[in-house]
Amino acid sequence: MGKNDQLDRSLGLRLVIVVVIGNILGSGVYKKVAPMAAELHSPGWVLLCWALAGIITLFGALSNAEVAGLLADTGGEYAYYKKIYNRFFAFIFGWSLFAVIQTAAISSLAYVFAQSLNSILPLPPLLSGLADFSIAGTFFPFAGLSVKLTAMLLIVLLTWVNAKGVKFGAGLSTLILLLVFAGISIIVFFGLGSRQADIGSSFTLATTAGAVPVTFSAVFAAMLAAFWAYQGWAAIGYLGGEIKDAHRNIPRGITIGVLTVVAIYLLVNMTYLALLPVAAMEEVHAARNLIAAVEAVRTFWGYGGAVFISVLILVTTLGCTNATILASSRTYFAMAREGMFFRKAADLNQAHVPAHSLLYQCIWACLLVLSGTFDQLTDMVIFAVFIFYGATTFGVFVLRRKMPDAHRPYKVWGYPVVPAIMVLFCVALFFNTILVRPREAGIGMVLMLTGIPMYWWFEKRKKGRVEAPPQDKVSS
Repeated sequence: MGKNDQLDRSLGLRLVIVVVIGNILGSGVYKKVAPMAAELHSPGWVLLCWALAGIITLFGALSNAEVAGLLADTGGEYAYYKKIYNRFFAFIFGWSLFAVIQTAAISSLAYVFAQSLNSILPLPPLLSGLADFSIAGTFFPFAGLSVKLTAMLLIVLLTWVNAKGVKFGAGLSTLILLLVFAGISIIVFFGLGSRQADIGSSFTLATTAGAVPVTFSAVFAAMLAAFWAYQGWAAIGYLGGEIKDAHRNIPRGITIGVLTVVAIYLLVNMTYLALLPVAAMEEVHAARNLIAAVEAVRTFWGYGGAVFISVLILVTTLGCTNATILASSRTYFAMAREGMFFRKAADLNQAHVPAHSLLYQCIWACLLVLSGTFDQLTDMVIFAVFIFYGATTFGVFVLRRKMPDAHRPYKVWGYPVVPAIMVLFCVALFFNTILVRPREAGIGMVLMLTGIPMYWWFEKRKKGRVEAPPQDKVSS
């Protein structure tokens, strides 16, 4: 393989941390507090669920960091699973990324970007007469079509940006992340310092009048929303072939990035709950077209605050969409190099970027934008991704047995308790999602299982290429 066929190792620790945080900080920090309040009816329980979800996410990140430090390579878990389990399981993971996990994440982030743009500059309605048209009563492709087309345009634009080179895409993420940090700091500082803020009320565990007591299932449903906000930290592993000293920098970047985000989420959600009572949060959720962060900032800054936070959401979702597009396509590139994905996805352009892999991802993500609403897409992502979070964490135990003497730049803190808790939680969340979100779980599972026939098709095609007799070359 020549030099032009190799990925460019140009990302140091700083950019690794930027990509980790950039993949996490998206729409969830602004939107998910409202559905959590509707599930729990208690501000204290909402904050507790943010903290619990952060702890579980950190446990998963610490476990993933040991595996990544040992096996760091382009493709992330796809590369890891081949050594932990087998090629079939690795393929199912890679195909699931393409079919639902990463592409639906890109779709939902771009969708929120378009919603926020629409709230600042109302988009003209398109094909309103077809808004009620549905496929099986589940998908409404023409509902909010102008918003969906804007989201698709963003995906196309950012795909083009990332085809220009990995440092170019990561540099854009750095700039956007600085703007996001500044914006969130302003919200927390001025929000908690305003006369409207009641900081003590945000820690109250009592439920609102007439609400049912908090149940185990409600806590899991609320954490499902929180996990969307934490989703994306593992994507840095997909860039393993483009990171300097990946075995050290991936574990360090994941740990620093996740800890930073947990602190930000607790602080900013405490601010929202201090400004808006839970009953108002429930009304925001019921309205469907409102965003909790916008309504919270509106309480102390009025219309100007609503515009400010809408612009901040635009910038944040732009950054997270960009970071997700940047990282995700590398897994399909790694698969195609082994003949286990569409052949063109293995090609690099002049900027050493897998441009065709980016293109395939772009097309499917755009189709998913048409398929569903924001919450439908995010619940589907979390259901699917936690299957593999559990598998990676269980891989810590497998690798300790398979490769006991291998050098590990990082060993998970609290072994074996920390990874065991993460595995058990993933199993519990899997079954609870089937109970409380059966439609999203069903759609996610069907998309993942399409990987079974695709695996045999790619295997058959690969064997056919190997067994085919060489063709005589004819010079012209």
